[in-house]
Amino acid sequence: MRDAGLSDLLLEWYDREARVMPWRVSPKARRAGILPDPYRIWLSEVMLQQTTVAAVKDYYRRFTARWPGVADLAAARDADVMAEWAGLGYYARARNLLKAARAVVADHGGVFPGTRDGLLRLPGIGPYTASAVAAIAYDEPATVVDGNVERVMARLFAVQTPMPLAKPDLTALAASLTPDQRPGDYAQAVMDLGATICTPRNPACGICPVVQACVARRQGIQAELPRKVPKPEKPVRRGTLWLATQGDRVLLQRRPDKGLLGGMLGFPGDGWDGAGGAAPVEADWQEIGEIRHTFTHFHLFLTLHAAELPIGSVVTRGQFVSGNEFSAEDLPTVMRKAYSALRDNVTR
Repeated sequence: MRDAGLSDLLLEWYDREARVMPWRVSPKARRAGILPDPYRIWLSEVMLQQTTVAAVKDYYRRFTARWPGVADLAAARDADVMAEWAGLGYYARARNLLKAARAVVADHGGVFPGTRDGLLRLPGIGPYTASAVAAIAYDEPATVVDGNVERVMARLFAVQTPMPLAKPDLTALAASLTPDQRPGDYAQAVMDLGATICTPRNPACGICPVVQACVARRQGIQAELPRKVPKPEKPVRRGTLWLATQGDRVLLQRRPDKGLLGGMLGFPGDGWDGAGGAAPVEADWQEIGEIRHTFTHFHLFLTLHAAELPIGSVVTRGQFVSGNEFSAEDLPTVMRKAYSALRDNVTR
């Protein structure tokens, strides 16, 4: 049974304290009949997966300035979208953006499905994103559960089961609070509460709108929840990048669509991802240092080898790109680190 009192308290708090987001329609505007654009809600939710609001805002503004509607994105070149996405990480999200946008245009006349079930049929849209778009854009009483919501539920109800084992129980508790009226505002209210008050460390219980109902607070264990199963130590991978220049041109290779950094520009490499191979050209390679980068599941150490190639050199992988044909911002973060090291080496 739903606890209407808790939902109402959260909505009253949200009406006063809702965060201002470039993709969000305020509670006041919604009451005036202004509805969110499903395209922009979907885009923001995909960008926010595994990424902070602060990091996403500029990317979101650039995307919506360049591709203001789903039809614009569907018509975009894959390489342009991947370049705009560079730096956000988890590049499969960008590939799935294009697949879903093209499905909306081809199969739904450019209009996003208005239900969670319909949204789930789009490529690359999982349960969380479908619930978020259905609730926020269409006011379907779908249960929206992200990390913030899980933390709020774990504390409100003092759930002791560690994550990720507790996920089903936390989802059921979140569903018990989801109201039939204003479910979109409610979903955003709980996420805002977790992001601004019920934070991972040092929760601000003194100003929490539902502190009187919080079981963990009464037991004095709110900062300990949610409990987590200890994570195994990340493995380390090692490899090589070949940084070849030819005047103001740099040798770059577009990676395969599937796999790590799929579809992104980068330097030819070897040994760390199952792709690549030997040096892309015979040259007087000089070791110029090492870069380190951490992915979700492993730490990466890459040895950098650089060479200046004469005109006419025959390369086996990649092609030379001049400085005015690409920007370092088009590269994923790990390749940007390598490019920076190359520039530093050239200017010494």
